[in-house]
Order: sequence, then C-alpha cells, then structure tokens
Amino acid sequence: MSISLVDILRSHHTRRPVVMGVLNVTPDSFSDGGAFFSPDDATRQARRMLADGADVIDIGAESTRPGSDRVSPDDQISRLAEILPAVCAAARQAGALVSIDTTRSAVARFALDAGAAILNDISAGRDDPEMFPLAAERKVPVILMHMLGQPATMQADPRYEDVVAEVKAFLTERIAVAVAAGLPREYCIVDPGIGFGKRLEHNLALLAGVRELTRLGVPVLLGPSRKRFLGELTGATDPADRLGGTIGACVTGYSAGASIFRVHDVAPVRQALTVAAAVNSV
Repeated sequence: MSISLVDILRSHHTRRPVVMGVLNVTPDSFSDGGAFFSPDDATRQARRMLADGADVIDIGAESTRPGSDRVSPDDQISRLAEILPAVCAAARQAGALVSIDTTRSAVARFALDAGAAILNDISAGRDDPEMFPLAAERKVPVILMHMLGQPATMQADPRYEDVVAEVKAFLTERIAVAVAAGLPREYCIVDPGIGFGKRLEHNLALLAGVRELTRLGVPVLLGPSRKRFLGELTGATDPADRLGGTIGACVTGYSAGASIFRVHDVAPVRQALTVAAAVNSV
C-alpha cells in the first residue's frame, strides 16, 4: 500500500502504523556499520526493506552511535551521491518515501534535490540554524529528536530529574523554534530519542510515557531497534539478536499512541504492528 506525506503527518489520528527502514551508509554504525556502505549493497537493502513493507527508507551517512565522531557535510554527500538517487527511485516505484538522517542543511538540501521528502534531524535543528528555514522553504516535514549532549559524549553520565517531563519540554521548545522559522506545526514529528543520552531506566520511562508525549499533538516516532537497553533487559549482547525486544518496544509504543517506528528489521515489525493495529480497530 502506498503512503503519502499526509498519511504520515496524520498517522497519530488515523492510528496507521508507519514503518521506517534504517539504511546506514556508514562504516561504523552500531548494528550494521559497513554492511551497506557500497552503492550496490545499499540499494539492494533498500529494495529488500521496501519489499518487506517499509513505508519510508531513512538513509544516513553519519553514524550517531555512542562515541562516534562527526562526519563533514561534504563527506556525507560523497557517501550518498551514488546511492540516494537510486534509493529514491526504488521508493517511488514502491509507493514509499525517503527521509534523510542528517543534522546539516547542506546534506538535507542535496537529499531533497535527489528526491527525499522528510528531514530526520537528531539535533532538532540545534546543529545547523539553516535546517528549519530549509524545511519551511521546501515545505517538508522534520523529525525533531531529543538527545542529551552529542553522540561522542551522550552516554557518559546521563542524568534527569524527570526524563519524560524534560524530554517533553525540550520537544515543545524545538517545535516552537521550527514554527517561528516558518514551518507549519503540523509538519513536525517528535522523537524522544531512545538510547540517545539515556540509561536503561530513562528509556523504559520514555516508553511508559509515550502517552504524555502524544499530548504535543503531532506524530510520535520511536527508534528502539536493536538498542543497548534491550540487551540489558534480555541478555542479548549481539544487536542482531534483539528483534524480540524491538518488537516488544514497538508494540508497547504503538499501544500508547506512537505511530512511526524506525527499525532495522522491517518485515517482522510490520507484521507485529499490523496485528496491533487490527486489535486497536476493533
């Protein structure tokens, strides 16, 4: 079934689960670094996820794993140059969309020109003041994520008094900044940033607090896929062995009102969310 931007931006009202497949064009991402670094491998993986039911392919050329170093906009664009047009073409053919995972407006502009339709900014516009004006100019949605610090240091010693309240306040402020830059509020999507500057207890509190985040009135995206906290709970030390935990987190989040799910394993998560949505509709 094809999907449109309107479908995604209204998913919190319609309760249609949106599955976003992760495509890391990097040598060092925490779960699949190097696996899809070549154009052929990346395009093949994108087609596989589309066949498995991905509504969106989220492609990024900079690892944001804990301890990772930054990648310049020029290097990100170089990594994407051959891959992104092919992935966008495959997505169009499948009736799906492409989002670009970057905090740099130069990379975002390149990706939009190549056919991407959504900006996924883990800095929520803080890394580059031109990101929100670009989104407003192009009339494209932006995913605003909460992160404590930067990827290189975010897991050093994260502390919160009330993680749900603090994340909600941050996202409220970033929505206001985006709107002030000219982006319609309904073009904002929020992501509490599971695993980005959070301990196990913080991630669990955020999953339990999804309902509170939905009060912002925009779609809530969750990205728990293969994250370390799932291994801490289950004993699965290899990220590839955390599918069961990923499904559990996604279904829990969907039941609480989240509607967009960024995952590595598209087919089983799609199946689980299809069942959850069917039950929700009864």
